[in-house]
Amino acid sequence: MQFSRRTLLAVVPTLAIPGLARAAEPATMTERALGSPDAPVSVVEFYSLTCSHCADFYRETFPRVKSELIDTGKLRYVFWDFPLDQVALAAAMVARSLPAERYVPFIGALLASQDRWAFARGVNSIDELAKMAALAGLPREAFDKAIADNDLKAWIIKRQDEAQKAYGIDSTPNFVFNGKAVKDHREPGAVGFDAFAKDVAEAAG
Repeated sequence: MQFSRRTLLAVVPTLAIPGLARAAEPATMTERALGSPDAPVSVVEFYSLTCSHCADFYRETFPRVKSELIDTGKLRYVFWDFPLDQVALAAAMVARSLPAERYVPFIGALLASQDRWAFARGVNSIDELAKMAALAGLPREAFDKAIADNDLKAWIIKRQDEAQKAYGIDSTPNFVFNGKAVKDHREPGAVGFDAFAKDVAEAAG
């Protein structure tokens, strides 16, 4: 069973959906992606850092997606924050506050260790998240600034609302494929590599 979207903040007016990266936005609000911009297919993953199904996909499927599809120039992979709770929201804000090149390694570390920082009994999730951020090069002062960034928080929530309205996203993970032959094909759930690769091939035409 997939996680359902939970309300995080009061409804905020939505933004127009087109570009993930806007010229006037700070670095924390620009696109996080892997792969060539010229790849014939793009996919957006809507994910939450406290979603166990997202962790399953990252562990079991994503390594082959990266090596066989992204690194070979067949796919551009875009990460879209869709936090399911306040802890996931804080984690997304911290990840975006790191230099862009550290984003994917950091979210990979978070997804691989959810049982330690997100779900462990008797621990403070924010303190555990701070420890992991420090290992990634973000000291506590910068960490505290990141999770207090209300502009970034509102931006993530607005984009979450955009995704729900534009694509019907209400759970994680969800994938939206685009290519010459397919537009806005949505695939929900932690799909296996064969199914994922088939979606890429069909989108390429």
